[in-house]
Amino acid sequence: MSAPTRVGTAFEKARADGRAALVGYLPAGFPSVDGGIEALQAMVDAGCDVLEIGLPYSDPVMDGPTIQAAAQQALDGGVRTADVLRTVETVAATGVPTLVMTYWNPVERYGVSRFATDLANAGGAGLITPDLTPDFAPEWIAAADEHDLDRVFLVAPSSTDERIEMTTAACRGFVYAAAVMGVTGARTTTSDLAAPLVERTKAHSAQDGLPVGVGIGVSSGDQAAELAAYADGVIVGSAFVRCLLDHPGDRAGGMRALSALTADLAEGVRRAP
Repeated sequence: MSAPTRVGTAFEKARADGRAALVGYLPAGFPSVDGGIEALQAMVDAGCDVLEIGLPYSDPVMDGPTIQAAAQQALDGGVRTADVLRTVETVAATGVPTLVMTYWNPVERYGVSRFATDLANAGGAGLITPDLTPDFAPEWIAAADEHDLDRVFLVAPSSTDERIEMTTAACRGFVYAAAVMGVTGARTTTSDLAAPLVERTKAHSAQDGLPVGVGIGVSSGDQAAELAAYADGVIVGSAFVRCLLDHPGDRAGGMRALSALTADLAEGVRRAP
C-alpha cells in the first residue's frame, strides 16, 4: 500500500485554497460495516477533506445521544476492531487522510504497539483520543512516532494556557478544539466559546502554524462558514450520523441526505469571510 496522505497536507491544501478544511466523522459499522464504508466514500465524493472513523465503544462518556445510538447499532451488529481497520483501509485508499477517533480503553485492550502497527498497515493517518491527555500518553506517543502516525489531542474552553501549550506540543496533524462544554451533538447555533478558544490555542500553541480544528455542534453550511472564518478546520459528526439515523432501512435515501449535507458544509467552508 502507498503511504497515507498526511492530515497536515490536507490542511495545507485547504489553506492554500483560502478556506478551512472540512473534517467528517462516522462510526465504523454504522449502519453496517459495508454501509458505513459506502457512506464515508460518499462524504469524500461530496467534499470532505479529512475523515474520522469512530471505533464504537460500550461506554462513550463524551458522546451525545445521536452518536451513542449509532455506536450501539454498530456494536449490536457485531462490529469489531478488525472491521474498523478494514473500513480505514478501504476509505484511506481514496487518498483522503483517515483518522480513527477512539476512547483509549479499546486501544489498550488491543495492545498499543499492535494497534499502531495495524493502523499504519491499513493506511490510517493517526488517532484522535478524546479521553487521553499527552501527559498520560507516553506509550501512544512512542508508538505513533515509530509508525509516523498523527496524534490529535483535545483542548477545551476550560483548558489553562499551560495545558494548551503542553497539548499542542504533543499534537501532530492538528489540535482538536472542543468548543462546547459537554457531550457531542448537533446544535442550531455555534458556541460563543469557539472563537476565543481558537484564539487562545493559536496564541499559546507550542507549534507555529499547527492547524486548529473546531468540533462539536456544527450541522449546516451557514454554521460551517461562521466557524471557518477563524478556524483551520470545521469538524462535523452528529449531523452526518443523523442523516443515516433518519433513514432506517432506506440506504439510498440516507446516502442522498449525507451527500447533500456534505456538499452544503463543503460550500460553507469555502464562503467564509
